[in-house]
Amino acid sequence: MYPPCLGMLHVMAHSRDDRTALIVDVLDDAFAPLMAADPVAFRGKYRTMASDPHAFYRGTACLFYADVTADEDPFCDDRSGRIWIHGDLHVENFGTYLNSDGRLVFDVNDFDEAYLGRFTWDLQRFAASLALVGWQKALPEDDVRRLIGRYLRSYLAQVDSYRRSDDDDYALHLDNTEGPIRDALVAARLRRRADLLDGLTMVTDGTRAFRDAHGVRRLGRKERASVVAAFGRYLDSIPEDKRFDRDLFYDLRDVVGKSGFGIGSAGLPAYNLLVEGFSQALDNDVVLSMKQANVPALSRFVDSAEVDRYFDHEGHRTVVSQRALQVHTDPLLGYTDHDGVGYVVAELSPYEVDLDWSGLTEPDQIHGVVDLLGRATAKIHCASDEDSDQDLVEFQVEEAIAAVLEGRRKELIAWVTDFAVGYADRVREDHALFVTAFREGRIGVSAT
Repeated sequence: MYPPCLGMLHVMAHSRDDRTALIVDVLDDAFAPLMAADPVAFRGKYRTMASDPHAFYRGTACLFYADVTADEDPFCDDRSGRIWIHGDLHVENFGTYLNSDGRLVFDVNDFDEAYLGRFTWDLQRFAASLALVGWQKALPEDDVRRLIGRYLRSYLAQVDSYRRSDDDDYALHLDNTEGPIRDALVAARLRRRADLLDGLTMVTDGTRAFRDAHGVRRLGRKERASVVAAFGRYLDSIPEDKRFDRDLFYDLRDVVGKSGFGIGSAGLPAYNLLVEGFSQALDNDVVLSMKQANVPALSRFVDSAEVDRYFDHEGHRTVVSQRALQVHTDPLLGYTDHDGVGYVVAELSPYEVDLDWSGLTEPDQIHGVVDLLGRATAKIHCASDEDSDQDLVEFQVEEAIAAVLEGRRKELIAWVTDFAVGYADRVREDHALFVTAFREGRIGVSAT
């Protein structure tokens, strides 16, 4: 595995002043160019992060890796420490999507931070997130520990399932889920493409185009020509067996600039593209999102030279990572470059519904959810899509994980659980330090 980088960012501070300085330095290192490019977006991002400890945690994967890459990991070896990981696994990064087989699936989503790393980092990041949510729901610590244990045991059970079977097509869908996860799938099934199109576009004289709305920007001639050229390069990135055989499908109808994204994408330039779809019928039109890819948080704290050489740019890295982690990816997923920077292109799908945690207040309601999320986590680690063209990880991940955990599974569960509970305490303290520093204008953008 890559050795951790040396330097101040990897030294766990002991005093409040030192810890505040670390938070400020890590955020500045990760976001300074984006803050300079769009300070208003970052002020919104930081206000959202200030709202509660979990929102802060969601926006600070960089701080998490500044901490964990400095720590020893008793379950890391040459293989288990170098697999494809999600990189930002928390309780709100799960939801539905329509896969390339036309089936609704519940799975991990948002692969912007995907990278090569230790399998334990995904487990630690999710478990700490679960501990934070448990605290915010006022669950006793014993209940939180039991929930984390259930998640980890389900993860290990699914790893074992992959070892016993050659079938990599395991998925959570309408036929094998229940409770809130099945509710999300049912809600996705009831969505209609026409509703999404009606919200984003309008039809004039039989032609559909984007509406003028908040967060939508019309492009000048030069910028539009550049984006159209980038769209042409994107088409070349779609694998042959994912391409639709109708040339009409990819006809570009309209392009606009887009802003107003969530915590993770603040300040990143983006465009929406309207394409013809399967036919000239207006209800078959498709909206694509073309968003600038960012540098993954983990790569700032490990020796990333080998991985960086493998990819043309961050858009390429993000798409290859997603294809390696997600079975039957969106057939429109691809990448391109614009103004010398990598972009990810994917459908803006009407069938994406996130898991809603707001109504989950009791441990018995959460038990079945974390069981399935543990299996979904094992799925992204152990199952790769048949069209994934990466060869950075060429061994069986489930065998590598099983080997390093031989006779040590209880030890792993205790280690991750203790980390999660302790790190959730750390995050709550960090959140308070962040709010104070932000209010005082010490973090990149003014609070006013």
